[in-house]
Amino acid sequence: MCLDLQALYQEIILDHNRHPSNFKKLDQANYVLEGYNPLCGDKIILYLSLHNNLIQDIGFQGEGCAIFTASASLMTEAVKGKTVEEARKIFKLFHDGMTTSKDNHIPFDKLSVLSNVKKFPMRVKCATLAWHVLKTMIDPVSDDLDK
Repeated sequence: MCLDLQALYQEIILDHNRHPSNFKKLDQANYVLEGYNPLCGDKIILYLSLHNNLIQDIGFQGEGCAIFTASASLMTEAVKGKTVEEARKIFKLFHDGMTTSKDNHIPFDKLSVLSNVKKFPMRVKCATLAWHVLKTMIDPVSDDLDK
């Protein structure tokens, strides 16, 4: 990756850290779950307003490193307005892109800024914490829909 693109990616991550999207408590949330990364101290409370299998609104509160905050912010943008099944697919693509040894490109423009994180294994947990909390929240919902 060229240096200019790396600098752009770094700037996008820093911008999402300074001004995260959907950094808010949702009073109308019908799902709330906390997550914690003991390795670096990242903490999140994820709020989900889910109705008729659609993620109508999503928000988070918490504290952590720039990678954690940017990833949580980008995640909320990626899944807001999506169905539970679409969110599960986005999770899988993102998770596979972050954790496989292949040089997978994360197929969502904004999320691709996190692609280089997998070069730093200790930071992958920072980037995936919010995603795992989301998956934990929606998996039972999806299971209920499959019945």
